[in-house]
Amino acid sequence: MRTETPWSTLPARDHLLAGVGGAAGAPVLDVVVPVYNEEKDLEPCVLRLHEHLARTFPYAFRITVADNASTDRTPEVAQRLARSLPGVRSFRLEEKGRGRALRTVWTHSDAPVLAYMDVDLSTDLNALLPLVAPLISGHSDLAIGSRLARSSRVVRGTKREFISRAYNIILRSSLAARFSDAQCGFKAIRREVAQRLLPMVEDTGWFFDTEMLVLAERAGLRIHEVPVDWVDDPDSTVHIVRTATEDLKGVWRVGRALAVGALPLDRLARPFGDDPRDRGIGGVPGGLARQLVGFCVVGALSTLFYLALYSLFRLGAGPQLANGAALLVSAVANTAANRRLTFGVRGRGGAVRHQAQGLAVFAIGLALTAGSLAALGAASGSPSHTTELAVLIAANLAATVLRFLLFRAWVFPDRDRGNPGASPAAAPVTPAARAVVPAPPVAETTHDLRNAR
Repeated sequence: MRTETPWSTLPARDHLLAGVGGAAGAPVLDVVVPVYNEEKDLEPCVLRLHEHLARTFPYAFRITVADNASTDRTPEVAQRLARSLPGVRSFRLEEKGRGRALRTVWTHSDAPVLAYMDVDLSTDLNALLPLVAPLISGHSDLAIGSRLARSSRVVRGTKREFISRAYNIILRSSLAARFSDAQCGFKAIRREVAQRLLPMVEDTGWFFDTEMLVLAERAGLRIHEVPVDWVDDPDSTVHIVRTATEDLKGVWRVGRALAVGALPLDRLARPFGDDPRDRGIGGVPGGLARQLVGFCVVGALSTLFYLALYSLFRLGAGPQLANGAALLVSAVANTAANRRLTFGVRGRGGAVRHQAQGLAVFAIGLALTAGSLAALGAASGSPSHTTELAVLIAANLAATVLRFLLFRAWVFPDRDRGNPGASPAAAPVTPAARAVVPAPPVAETTHDLRNAR
């Protein structure tokens, strides 16, 4: 997985000034149109898009045609449009891949808001301003058009409708995605977010969108969704089966990377105070309410897991041995779950130490539950299985309170949260250091990026 991205957190989102851009400055919006062998549709697409932006968009804009290895007359059409229309430029790449084209152009763009749309213009252009407005205002980090929102109006065949909905069900079930439409060719992103996020995105093809959105969502970035009016292009050249296969491979790869903590998503975090949820509640330590909820959920699931294991082990062992084995297995799972979900510690740094400390806490729980079982056996001789479970539940409730306090104060103290692998020498981000250095200006001409990836 790609992880070459700066260490410091993202700067706070700011509303772009009304005077940004203009004839002498960088555009506010750079709309990228990735194309491959689109000599027929490219010119009417760019003309229509340019006319719409010139008529309705209140900021300076640019349209970039990203030609990724076309073999027909597409490069000639793109060059002619760049020469004849103000604010239009052409990029040429010698390798295919929509994701590669978007990464290349977005990386080199000097516009604070970056967008892209498919050349067929299936999405109604009236959604373009609502798409980028939350990014210009500083409200959101990314924005996507959704064909699956309730108020969207979509015209397409049953086959594509089924594939789209099935794919989003897969994303929700396997990657816990909450956005509704991963592959609508109508998205936007703030430049400072793209500079940090794109180095982590490995895919260069059609899965690029999904991977970008999943990583952004897992990092806590704000994704704005816009209902769109969308009409299917019957002449689309997308190979559905091959694309679906590559997407499923991508889902597996990203899911595995997230499961093992291989991605430094904490580097995409906004600074404290940028989100209203960061504002503390008087008299309550920071994060305590959220941690209590997370700990209770993890604890309830762990208790069910523990009781199921105890019942299973009890079939072939005595109560003390079954209790110890069940508690050991569930304690390892409980520590791992609380580490990530309750206390927000990401990455592999300190994982072994946390598990060792968790086992020490487990020993306390073992002493409480084992003592309870011993007391029960001494009192009643041969208690029923139901009585054993009831006593264990009561003992676990007592151990749970102590476990939370030890987890919060000893296993996962405040200094462990955020980025456990960050360099201790990293200086805090000052307001002056938050300014993003713009990319070198790119002339409004044709560019040859044969070696760009």
